[in-house]
Amino acid sequence: MFDGNWRTTVDRGLAPIGASLRRAGVTADAVTVAGIVMAGAAAFAIGAGHLHLGLLLLILTGVPDALDGAVAKASGTSSTRGAFFDSVSDRFTDALLFGGVAWYLASTEPGRIMMVPVALMAMAMLVSYQRAKAESLGFSAKGGLMERAERFIVLGFGLLFNDLLIPVLWVMLVLTTITAIQRFVKVWRQASGKAPIRRRERMARRRRARAGSGLRSRRRTSGR
Repeated sequence: MFDGNWRTTVDRGLAPIGASLRRAGVTADAVTVAGIVMAGAAAFAIGAGHLHLGLLLLILTGVPDALDGAVAKASGTSSTRGAFFDSVSDRFTDALLFGGVAWYLASTEPGRIMMVPVALMAMAMLVSYQRAKAESLGFSAKGGLMERAERFIVLGFGLLFNDLLIPVLWVMLVLTTITAIQRFVKVWRQASGKAPIRRRERMARRRRARAGSGLRSRRRTSGR
């Protein structure tokens, strides 16, 4: 939801900050690494039971996550390598954060409730994989009720009101599962209705090339 409705506006607002960081000599990769470090610290704080400190560090994790793209654009270093690093770091920070929540619940709650954040992490990975795989095939899989930005916000709410943490995790799990279903259906319909855009473009180029080759052949034949 955030990606579709607010991403462009937020990126435009962060552009001056990205330019300032670039002038200060900060690279996009350094910003991404800072986000990973913050996520690790947040996971440790949450696992140790310091939920409000974990919330503060979670917010600090989100800042580099939002700024690395702005820095890359400002410095003209946007690349597939940077996009790959950013995507991998996002999955790694998700694993760290949900791992910290699972650690906390395993230490404070009876039974198997610590499996809820583990299941949530698995569904979050599935949602991200669906988008990556769909885009590699030429389809679009953006959107859904619970994308990464929403997960950060809702998890922060659970850390702020720690008595509500477990219900919040259940809500996140349900909404993330619905998001996975939404993306699956979206791509399934695209794949059933027509070929991917990139594939259609390649087929069109091949047809034009064959047509051009046939025309040249006919011209040579007529010239004889």
